[in-house]
Order: sequence, then structure tokens, then C-alpha cells
Amino acid sequence: MYVPRLLLPLSTLLLTFVASFAVADSAKEGAIRQTYYPEDFVQFVPRSALDLVKQIPGFSVDEGGGDRGFGQADTNVLINGRRVSGKSNGPTEALERLSVDSVIRLEVVDGASLDIGGISGQVVNVITSSAREVAGLFAYSPRFRPTGASSEARLREFNVALTGGSENSEWTLRLANEQRRFSEAGDEVVRNSVGEVTDRRYEKALNESDRPSISGSYSHVGKSGNVFNVVAELNGNYSDRGERSERLIGDPAQNTRVLRSSEDEHNYEIGSDYEFNLGASRLKLMGLHRFESSPTKDATTTTFLNGLIEGSAFMRQADEAESIIRTELSFPALASQWRWSVEATENYLDLDSQLDRLTADGGFIQVDLPDPQARVEETRAESTLNVSKQLSEQLTLQATMGAEYSEIRQTGSSNVTRDFVRPKGFLALNYKSTNDLFLSAKLERAVGQLRFFDFIASVDVNQEREDVTNVNLVPPQSWEFTLEAQRSLGKSGNLTLSLFHEDVEDIVDRIPIEGGGQAPGNIDSASVYGGFLDATVLSDQLLWKGGRADLSLGYMTSKVKDPILGNTRKISGDYYKSYRLNLRQDFNETPWAVGAGINYEEQTPSARIDEVSFNNKSDETLYFFVEHKDVMGLTVKAFAWNLLGAENRFRRTVYGDRLADEVLFSERRSRNFGYAYTLVIEGAF
Repeated sequence: MYVPRLLLPLSTLLLTFVASFAVADSAKEGAIRQTYYPEDFVQFVPRSALDLVKQIPGFSVDEGGGDRGFGQADTNVLINGRRVSGKSNGPTEALERLSVDSVIRLEVVDGASLDIGGISGQVVNVITSSAREVAGLFAYSPRFRPTGASSEARLREFNVALTGGSENSEWTLRLANEQRRFSEAGDEVVRNSVGEVTDRRYEKALNESDRPSISGSYSHVGKSGNVFNVVAELNGNYSDRGERSERLIGDPAQNTRVLRSSEDEHNYEIGSDYEFNLGASRLKLMGLHRFESSPTKDATTTTFLNGLIEGSAFMRQADEAESIIRTELSFPALASQWRWSVEATENYLDLDSQLDRLTADGGFIQVDLPDPQARVEETRAESTLNVSKQLSEQLTLQATMGAEYSEIRQTGSSNVTRDFVRPKGFLALNYKSTNDLFLSAKLERAVGQLRFFDFIASVDVNQEREDVTNVNLVPPQSWEFTLEAQRSLGKSGNLTLSLFHEDVEDIVDRIPIEGGGQAPGNIDSASVYGGFLDATVLSDQLLWKGGRADLSLGYMTSKVKDPILGNTRKISGDYYKSYRLNLRQDFNETPWAVGAGINYEEQTPSARIDEVSFNNKSDETLYFFVEHKDVMGLTVKAFAWNLLGAENRFRRTVYGDRLADEVLFSERRSRNFGYAYTLVIEGAF
């Protein structure tokens, strides 16, 4: 297969570079900003390591960018000083599997001071014990939504995890199911170009999904200091979506439209790494393989009052796979810590698609579809050299320079092979101004990745959209600058402010395609900038005992030239703004706690060549909870959710000619999804 092809360049590069280097030091104690222990968060009754990390003031877990390949570390969580050798099975999943009894302490450290390329800013290092008995935790979370047309029940969401080990080893195992059952109902109004109502419909939708999963990990540290890790997971994703739309007014007078969508996905991932001394150097070998099979079907039928039926169905079998091999060699030289990395990755996407139309007699017949069978492959390799240096007691530098090679091959209606060579790297500085103020800055030359599905023609039978094939997509590149300031308030909380700016070349957005149609494609340039503020305030040293407030604010805006109008707009369908406030009050010397939260998030409008659409919620989402920490040894939380009655809104304007502002029709809908009661029952064994 393709794995042997990757071994040759890796082996050649490795053998030519292995020489006499010294063993890399671990992070210095001066790099630690704060240290927390499990007992610091006892009031929250944590069951897992993730529960502990979530309570660190001013900190939130970053899962990373989700790009193909490992690349340098891009998460902000380490376990025993090491990155997790998984991708979809990443830091959140790893922390969920670790029981709180296995955690010794949590260290918030300066990322740039670590001997791990790619990490900057504040990073949490979870230190676990080396010898323990088997411990377990579980959670069950039913939900009920008793609101008329949106009434529903969710009864299959649970999580069970085990942790065990011996003096030199550790293992975890987790079995879980994530269930979603969500219904909404409301009116949709359609208007013509002059604003006259041409259609009014009552619509009800029900979305159901189950995501069963089993995952685990094993770690062993040998007497010589060799470290072996393996992580694996197996997942399913079984979803069904139904929507019934009944015409209330319009021409023809009555019809009923039904949408049915389904997906029966399964995927697995296994990753491993082995770290050992090689002469005077330290070598780490990493590998991962992931596979996903996802059959989907979307079908619509419209039944008219006179008995006529029309409809269409789009079916697609998508198979994706990724194999990664990476090696990292660390050594000190010139009073600095160095790490040289080489990585090779092979990815593919196989698509088998079919489009059917409903005939007058009620049967489906297949119609022509561009690229019904298509395959996209990528062979990618990169090499980087990273250095970390302590410039002074207060200032730490980390820098990386390297390059990436990518060959993309596409088959189907177009047999195209293209390759790209792109430089990449970054410069990061961490500055400890005082014991309570930490500053970090990072300037990066980043190479983006293309979404394989964007290359291939597709059909959306629900919105009656079609994308054609675009073989001319190229990966975007960007200059990215990030500035972060963290202010510790001691026992009163924490403040973290992050600001960023990006200049992007070849940004991927919606463009017209030569020969007709539209598809994702490249626009010459774009700029993105914004910031995030995370604040945690604890009341113990201020006014009263047991109070906590967590505030998160986010804002991002962008500028890109619209390929049709020629004016400047925001990047289509991108993150725009959000805010979240969570309040909690623990009543000392009692097992009771109460809390509330409010949040809102908004994206920019999605712009196509012939339409502009916008999804958002009408109001913030407000919830309230009551918690009892000892119901026969269990923690029980009761939530009431969506107390402000927020609704899902959708707006769409379709144009015959967007440049001439020639409107064909517009749609407006608002769907109520009601309020819900959720019960969370947690325990340990």
C-alpha cells in the first residue's frame, strides 16, 4: 500500500541526520505559572481529570486545528509532559478517561519554555500518579423537552470510564454514547422580488443521532526511561433527520413536502508513539492510522393536492483514510533546546455518488451527475527545526523553521496531479513581567489545508443547490500574529486576553467557475482580526464564600473581496462573535449548589454566487441548575434550559443576478424548539 512508500524518505532523512546530540532537559521549574491540586476544586465534586481542568480559572481546552497530519503540537494540554498521540481521540477524550484519583497536580506552564515544538501561551500539564488501583466513573444524562410540537425525550446518553495501572504503566478505557434528539417547529414565509407573500408554510423538523464510542489508552515507562504510548477508538455516528413542510397559502393551494436525511457512519483511529535514548540524543517515533466510512442519503418528496408527486434523492458513499509517520529528535546545543522533526502523511477520499429523480408513477430514476465516482489523494511531507531558549529569567524564546511538500491527485472527470512546496515556521516569545502577569507573542507563517470534498461536484436537494468540480484549488497561506496577556488574581481569579491578526493568501470562499456553475475556490487575499477575553472571578476573598463567575467574550471580523460584486465583505460563514457568562454558588457546609448561565454565538452570512443566507438564534440561551453533591454517594444536577425561549432563525435571498440586485425570492423562517429539563447523574466506583 502507500505506507512503505513513506518509510523510505523518512528512513533516509533520519539516518543522515542522526549524530551526536545530548539529552533534552525537561521544562524548568521557573516555567510554571500556577500549580493546582485536586483538593483545590473539591467544591465542584470532580470525577475526571477533565472536570479539574475545566475549573482552572481563565483556561479553556484547545483541541487544535484538526488538520491532516500531526504537525507540531497545537493543543494546550499535556499529560505527564507529553502530547496525546491522537487526533479525533485527543486531549478532551484522554482527560475524560482519567479518574480524579489518578491526578496528582495540574501545572499551568509557559508553552514556549517546553521542549515541544508549536506550543506557546499558557499550557496545562496534568501530572498523574504512577501506581494506582482500578478506579471508575460514570455519568448518565437524560433530557426531556415537554413543549408541544417540540416535545421529546433523550434517554441514551451515558459515559463509563476506567483507569488503572501499576508502578510503570497506566491504562484507561471509556465506553460512551452521545445522543442528540432535537425537534423544532414554526412558520416559513416566501416573498417574491417585490416583497409579496407567495408561500407560507408550517414546518416541523426532528433530528436524531447516536454516537456510540469505545476508546482507550496504554502507557508504559521503562526502567531506562523509554516511553511507549498507544491510544485507540472506535466510533459510530447514526443520524436521521426528518422535516415536514405543509403549505398554508400559495399557488398551488396545498402541498406537503417531506425531507428525509440519514447517515450511518463508522470510524476508527489508532495512534502510538515510542520515545527512547539514541546515543546521546532523544528520539520519538509517532504513528497514526484513521479510517471513516460514511454512507449518506438526502431525499425530498412533494405531494400535491391533485395527487401528483415530485422529488429527488442524493446518495453518497464516502470513505476517508489517513496514515501518518512522524519522528522527532531532541538535543541541546548552543545553550538552547532543539527539536528536529520529519513527518510524512498519506490521505485519501473516495466518493461514489448518485442522483435520482422521482417519476410520475412514484419510482426513482438515475440522472447524470458530474463526477459520480471520484477520488482525491494527498501525499504530504514536512521537516521542521525547532529551538527553545531561555533568554533571561523572565524571557523565553521559541522558534521553528521548515517547509512542507504536498502532492494532490484527483481522479474522476478530471485526472489532475499538482504539487506545492511551502515554507512555514514561527517565532514565539514568553515574558514573565511579574509573578502575576504573563505576556506571550507569536508570529507564524502558516500553510493551510484543503477540504477534499471541495474538489468534487455535489448536490443539496433540500436547498436545491449544486456545486461543480473545481480542480484549481490551492492551499491558503497566511501570516498570523497573536498576542496573549494573562493576569493572575491569586485566589480571586484570573484574566486572559488574546488578540490576533491574520493576512491570508488564496483564501477559500465561494467563486464562479469557468464554464459555468460555482464551487469553493480561491480569492487572492483576506484579512482576519479579533480577540478573546476569558475571566474567572472567585468571591471567597472579596464578598462572600463559594461564589464563582466565568465570563468569555469573543469577536472576530474579516475582509475579503466579493468575486461578484467587487466590494469588501466578511468571509462567508465564518465565526463572528460570542459571549458566555456562567455563575455558580456553592453553599458552604452543605451539599447544595446553584447556578445559571447565558450564552450567544453568531456567524457571518454565507454568500454564494446567486444567494446570501444567514442562520442565527433569536435570543441568548439561558439555563439554570440546582446541584446536590451527595445523593447516596452520587452527584445529581438538574438543569432547566432555554428559559428565554430562543428560536432558530434562517434567512435566505436568492438572486437571478446578484450583481444587478435582481431578486428571485426570499425566505424567512423562525422555529421554536422550546425549553428542556436535563438531569445529570455522576458517580465513581
